[in-house]
Amino acid sequence: MSSDFEAYEQDFGTLTAEITNKIGRIPKLGGEEKTQLVLNVDKQLEEVRELMEQMDLEVREIPIQSRGMYQSRLKSYKGEMEKLEKDFKRSRIAYSDEVRNELLGEDAGSLESQLIKLREERAHLLDNTEKLERSSRRLEAGYQIAVETEQVGQEILANLHSDREKIQRSRDRLRETDANLGKSSRILTGMLRRIIQNRVLVFVLGATILLTIILAIYFNVRGH
Repeated sequence: MSSDFEAYEQDFGTLTAEITNKIGRIPKLGGEEKTQLVLNVDKQLEEVRELMEQMDLEVREIPIQSRGMYQSRLKSYKGEMEKLEKDFKRSRIAYSDEVRNELLGEDAGSLESQLIKLREERAHLLDNTEKLERSSRRLEAGYQIAVETEQVGQEILANLHSDREKIQRSRDRLRETDANLGKSSRILTGMLRRIIQNRVLVFVLGATILLTIILAIYFNVRGH
């Protein structure tokens, strides 16, 4: 998994370097040429976003003991991505001195203050938009965490239910074994009782025979 993450890192570095170069060129252009470059950068930024999502998925698959290092690197890349998006939005409303003078012509001086004010207002709007986007991403991340937590909770409940069934079956087998042991104990007790009774009977019978023999000998001797 780490090798895939490092491959994504290389792609990230290549794309961001190209985007940074193009963002620096945007204020120097005007008209259709600027529009095309803006569209191109916007497309590349979307590719970077998709790349970040892949990197995030790869980090989640990395073992916990090694995940911290990759999470720190991913966090750094996310910060770099946010800076690129911010620079891109500002570059779209910025003009170099040469382009601005070309666009404004002789009225450049009189309209300079209006252009600066407009640019400040647009920058303020872009900042607000960025804040909304960050809030939206945080909400999405929170929702994802909640969904994952719910899934983990469901798995834990399922495991607990399975463990409970196993414990219940073990208790049933224990009760059955205890009942069998009780039955066996009663059978053994009955057998032991009969053995004792038989031994007593044999002893009495033997004693009776012996006494009969002794009495027979006694009376026989006495008769003579």
